[in-house]
Amino acid sequence: MIRDDLRMPTREGVLDAAAKIALILPPTPLLPVEIGGVTCWAKAEVLQPVGAFKIRGAWHRLTALTAEECERGVVAVSSGNHAQGVAWAARRLGIPATIVMPRNAPQVKLDATRALGAQIVLYERPGEDRDEVAARLVEERGAVLVHAFGDPWVIEGQGSAGIEAQAQLGHSPSRILACCGGGGLAAGLALACPDAAIHVVEPQGWDMVGQSLARGEIVRVGSTPPATICDALQPDATKPINLAVLQGRAEPGVEVTDEEVRAAQRFAFSKLRLVVEPGGAAALAAALAGKVPLDADTVIMLTGGNTDMASFARTLAGR
Repeated sequence: MIRDDLRMPTREGVLDAAAKIALILPPTPLLPVEIGGVTCWAKAEVLQPVGAFKIRGAWHRLTALTAEECERGVVAVSSGNHAQGVAWAARRLGIPATIVMPRNAPQVKLDATRALGAQIVLYERPGEDRDEVAARLVEERGAVLVHAFGDPWVIEGQGSAGIEAQAQLGHSPSRILACCGGGGLAAGLALACPDAAIHVVEPQGWDMVGQSLARGEIVRVGSTPPATICDALQPDATKPINLAVLQGRAEPGVEVTDEEVRAAQRFAFSKLRLVVEPGGAAALAAALAGKVPLDADTVIMLTGGNTDMASFARTLAGR
């Protein structure tokens, strides 16, 4: 069930978020890309100041805090991209930020989050419940939890990317392919572009949003989930608020393999001259693998580019 005290995100909220974000950040490019003889569009969120779209939801959420809430600070849970988005917004707004991050998060993401001035609290993945760790910190400090995907302001902020894409195209996209972890971006895009088909793309074995949409109820990952290179797309489950927005709006879920993701990373580098991390390349992987129909008004979200040089070099080398 959706908590009674949690408001639902709205398209008006998405428009408000887009207006706020336009005051501080230029639109990310919408780049033409040819796939299978079809020229469609790639939204390069990898070029955000923190290297990922997460800056959008973080900014919309933190700018909605009261003065008292700002003094108490914020707590977020993230493997890296939401962490950097929250840390970036918090530093700019002068708000104390604590980020709960997995000990096995990519070092480049841990280092970047610390460099932005946030305090990091590490947890074991798998083994510890990250939400329980965050809940203890919120209780101890009276801080505001900025959830990575199950927060209405965060959902609206992520949807601002859809408002930008629509303005850049000059009309609504026919469909949007979204890399999907918990469903915050997909839900925001569904609100932003009500006439567009929304395709959620998840790593193989981590299709919790896709399964939840198919069953009409929250599905949690099993006790022994498969390994995936998409570290940014590994939440245990979506939230009721995301499922409520996406139910009846999103297309059936799509899974991609690690090899398909690596091929997408190589494609983005060679064809678009962009560095895209594994989780940020999932939507492109689905397009390249022919798992989603494409047309001239399709938008593919390239959601993050925070990968370390060594692993990216191995991917480019085909290892």
